[in-house]
Amino acid sequence: MTNDQPQTPHPAGTEPPGSAPPGPLATGSAPPGPLATGSTPPGPTASGSAPSDPTASGSTASDPTADAPRPAGMTTEPPALTRSPFTSETFTSATFVTVGSGPRIALAAVWLLTRAGMLLLLLRDDLGIGGVAREVALYEHWYGKFAAGTFPPGDATWQYPPGAGLVIMSPGVLPWLTYFQAFVTLTLLADAVVTLALARADGARLTHGAWIWVCGLPLLLHLPLARYDVQTTALAVLALLALTARGAAAHQLGGALAGIGAMVKVWPALALLGTPRGRTTREAWTAAAVTAVALLATLAFFFSESLGFLRQQGNRGIQIESLGGTALALARFAGIWPGTVEFRYGALEYVGPYVSTLGHLFLLLTAAALCWLVLWRIRAHRWTPATPYDTAFAAVLLFTVTSRVISPQYMVWLLGLAAVCLTSRDTVMRPVALLLLPAAALSALAYPVLYFDVIDGTPTGLAVMVLRNGLLLAATLLAARRLWTSTVAVAPEE
Repeated sequence: MTNDQPQTPHPAGTEPPGSAPPGPLATGSAPPGPLATGSTPPGPTASGSAPSDPTASGSTASDPTADAPRPAGMTTEPPALTRSPFTSETFTSATFVTVGSGPRIALAAVWLLTRAGMLLLLLRDDLGIGGVAREVALYEHWYGKFAAGTFPPGDATWQYPPGAGLVIMSPGVLPWLTYFQAFVTLTLLADAVVTLALARADGARLTHGAWIWVCGLPLLLHLPLARYDVQTTALAVLALLALTARGAAAHQLGGALAGIGAMVKVWPALALLGTPRGRTTREAWTAAAVTAVALLATLAFFFSESLGFLRQQGNRGIQIESLGGTALALARFAGIWPGTVEFRYGALEYVGPYVSTLGHLFLLLTAAALCWLVLWRIRAHRWTPATPYDTAFAAVLLFTVTSRVISPQYMVWLLGLAAVCLTSRDTVMRPVALLLLPAAALSALAYPVLYFDVIDGTPTGLAVMVLRNGLLLAATLLAARRLWTSTVAVAPEE
């Protein structure tokens, strides 16, 4: 599938920071007790990286007491953010048990078992509507175009930035394998790199980043192995982890990775939104811009039609799995909208009255989401080590639910960003990450298991899409609220 769619048209604790609290649970947050919202613990953060840039305006490092010795047992906990059930200690504690405190051999064993199962499903490729692996055949077709020195000319299914060509051409580095074998091998390698990076960032083993990635990705069944979204997510994950490390070189590396990711699939650029003001932002954003421009110029020099994807993207309609598509499906089921489903621009889209108007409405919602993020950036005055992670996660959620297209592999991005958030004990996104797990499982039900029902708009298909998109919408609203209240609504420090 091109265009990210299937092509088949049918208080206070007593333990020192970094050690698990007594009892069977280690939730990754401080026990009930006084809040320490104005400072961060000295030394490395729970994510394995150094605190944010001390020159950043409004960051916690600006507090003159931030580096003062802390009494043993005191931890940092975000302020109370909302009175919803998701912020209760029972919810966040009982649902995030201490799987991360086990030996890393357990993580490796689960990775091997789940990936073997995913690979077996991909080789069979007969679940539901089937044909998940056909996308790789399309990549191979494009590979032939790149070998001829051009991006796919006039191909309505090519709707990706020029950097995507590098991923499509990458199986060529394994010439002793078939294209399919090489692509899946490289996808598994990217998956392993993400797992290792998250496990390393989870050094305190009191958080759950690596586990939500290792256990969450198989909820999408075999689809992640037949899409290049795992490689894109790897760029974003590594960029975020580098951005919160100490030193200019790390910040520049993070910016460069985000710049490459933006040239591959645009959304990794959102990883830069939460960088602390000051030197970190200058270093990361400059590196991203230079890298993206250099990569674009290089590809344009060696290949023709490098910007042809813009023509195809502009003509997109309302894809059947998007929030707009669900609204149209409900209207059709109720008999008040006479539209149909057609295969257009590499995806199954709704065609009929008001579709164009609805598409423009969602473009306006995307613009509104961007304006909200800019406003957040201006108003935010409190940064924690997890703020860059939380911001990227909330931003990608916003752009996902306001998009005219929501493909099941978009969940790969969200799972990766949720995993990065959970490598830090300072994150405010734990309940949001939890909502993604059933959303991922429902996405796999929608495609490929029950895709015929989704296409036909049966009650079963409608129920799956309403639940999946309802969870995504709830996660987005909750993420935006928690990001705002934890960085903007809290009282500025004296």
